[in-house]
Amino acid sequence: MCIGDGGYGNASSLAQRGQMNNGYEANNHIAINLPPPPYGTNAGHGGGWPQTPPTQRQTPSPPGYASYSSEVSSNMQGQVLPPPPTYASPSPLGLINQSSFSYEELAMATHGFSQANLLGQGGFGYVHKGVLANGKEVAVKSLKSGSGQGQREFQAEVETISRVHHRHLVSLVGYCIAGERRMLVYEFLPNKTLEFHLHDKGPMDWPTRLKIALGAAKGLAYLHEDCYPGIIHRDIKSANILLDFTFEAKVSDFGLAKLTQDNNTHVSTRVMGTFGYLAPEYASSGKLTEKSDIFSFGVVLLELITGRRPLDLNSNMDDSLVDWARPLCERAMENGNFGELVDRRLENN
Repeated sequence: MCIGDGGYGNASSLAQRGQMNNGYEANNHIAINLPPPPYGTNAGHGGGWPQTPPTQRQTPSPPGYASYSSEVSSNMQGQVLPPPPTYASPSPLGLINQSSFSYEELAMATHGFSQANLLGQGGFGYVHKGVLANGKEVAVKSLKSGSGQGQREFQAEVETISRVHHRHLVSLVGYCIAGERRMLVYEFLPNKTLEFHLHDKGPMDWPTRLKIALGAAKGLAYLHEDCYPGIIHRDIKSANILLDFTFEAKVSDFGLAKLTQDNNTHVSTRVMGTFGYLAPEYASSGKLTEKSDIFSFGVVLLELITGRRPLDLNSNMDDSLVDWARPLCERAMENGNFGELVDRRLENN
């Protein structure tokens, strides 16, 4: 469980390190993930997604909403249809504190998981905007089948996530188990992502960048330090930092989150995350610690300072942002001139 009041009264070292004085994707910027299963596989039997009608036009996902799926690319395109209606399986455990939604409720909330409501898609599933019967806006994440996660494991993970409450973390509203289908229902943040505002919309002023950096640091520190056992996010990136209309930051997407083991490490044979943000020791060994998140958050801070993407596929440069910034940082530490690192769009801001 998590301790504390869900705020940030306990000043953590991570949040303090996020405070800067004067204001404020490694060789492909895609996520390491399983590719989406082919359409038409066991359609209608809970084992795959239905065949794409050949007459429907392929439509790109709206920009700026990729963050609700930890492995979403805002450049991905593809027709998305709702999962086939399936019977709802009752929960045998009775442990989950969050609301249990039926498939029919979520289908109605998302207008039948319509293309117009699609926020993003990735290797783990699809995310649609929905409006519940009480008027609450939500983001419905439909997990693709074939993840190997059974109902008991899924419920245990939901139980853990449901205990995490903090003003700088996106809250889990509920879940749905319908046959082989698994869905997570999150609060909806209307102002898109840090990635969108920093790289796609236009210049973001320094005070706003600082505000976002501090908010995200406090959310991450809460996961690491105020939850027991601690929670490692595993995919910290600008696309997973959502914003409200006052630009308060909320860290999103706990689909990859893992509880910290007793020895404070977790070794996995499958590395999860996004190129450009992965800690090198995690990428090479699969050994996961809180430090893996700290490295990824450091890349986000570099994004905020430089205005550059972790990997720029449109650039002729092969270096990642970290490789590009390292010699500049070393030189700046010697001569005190950090001007080469600062986003030129900030000018005198």
